[in-house]
Amino acid sequence: MRYTVAIITVSDKGAKGEREDRSGPALAEMLRADYSVEETVIVPDEMEEIAAEIKRLVDVKKIDVVITTGGTGLSKRDVTPEATRAVIEKDLPGFSEFMRMESAKITPHGIISRGISGTRNESIIINLPGSPKAATECLSFILPALPHALEKLKGDTSDCGRS
Repeated sequence: MRYTVAIITVSDKGAKGEREDRSGPALAEMLRADYSVEETVIVPDEMEEIAAEIKRLVDVKKIDVVITTGGTGLSKRDVTPEATRAVIEKDLPGFSEFMRMESAKITPHGIISRGISGTRNESIIINLPGSPKAATECLSFILPALPHALEKLKGDTSDCGRS
C-alpha cells in the first residue's frame, strides 16, 4: 500500500513570502519514492492555525502521515508541539525520543528540539525541526518504523514479533 503524506511548514516569514521554504521541498523529495506526497502548505507560528491545518489534513483529507517542519525550538513563537498536542489522541514518544537521541550524535543541539509525535484517527503526526538538514536527518531515523506503525494503526492484528 502506498501511504499518503502532507507536509506543513511552520514559519512566520515563510507564510508571508519573506523566506523560501527549503525544508518542505527537501522532505517531499525524500518521501516521494515510497509515499504519495499529497499536499505541502506553509502556515505561520500560530497554535490555532497549526492545529486547524493538522485537523483538516487528517479529518477531511484523510492523509496517513502529517509531517510538520519548524516551530519546535525555544523561541516565544515556537508552538508547533503545543498545537500538535492539542489535536492528537495518542502519543508516539518513541519516534520523538529516537529522533532526539540520534540527532544528539550529530550535534548537541539535537536535544533542544521539542517536537512530538502522535496519532489522530488513523493518521500519524510527526514534528520535525525547521532546518532542511535537521528535518531530513530526523525523518531518516524513523522512516524504517513508519510503515509498520501505520499498518498497526490502521488495524493490522498480526503478531509483531519475528520468528
